[in-house]
Amino acid sequence: MSAVPRSGKAAGRLRRMLDRLSSSMEDLESEELREDTETTGCIAIEDCQDRQIVTVTGTLRTVTLRPRAGVPALEAELFDGTAALDVVWLGRRSILGVEPGRKLIASGRISMSHGRRVLFNPKYELRPLGRE
Repeated sequence: MSAVPRSGKAAGRLRRMLDRLSSSMEDLESEELREDTETTGCIAIEDCQDRQIVTVTGTLRTVTLRPRAGVPALEAELFDGTAALDVVWLGRRSILGVEPGRKLIASGRISMSHGRRVLFNPKYELRPLGRE
C-alpha cells in the first residue's frame, strides 16, 4: 500500500495540532494573548520602555486593594503573554468589571517601580466577556 503524499498545508495543521496537545495550558494562554496583542495593534508589554506612552492589552491576573501613601489604590497585574505590568488606579477602591480573568486594553505612560513596569491611572477599555 503506498502512502498518499500530504500537502504542506495539511502537514502544517497536523504539526500545530500536535504542538497544542503537547503544550501546557499556560503556554497556550500566552500564545493566545500574544495573538490578541498583534490583532489589536497594541505594543507587547516586554517591549515597553520607561516613560514611553503605550497602549497594551492582556488579561488581569490579580486585582488587589493596596493603599499607597495613605491613599486607596486599586492595583491589578496585566499579562499579555510576553510580560506583566502593574496597572494602578489611585483613589479607587474598586472599579466595576475590573476583576481577575478580565481582558482589557490600557493606555498611558509606563513608569518603573522596584524593577516592574507600572501604568498609573490609565485610560482603559474592558474587553467583552467570553470568546470574541
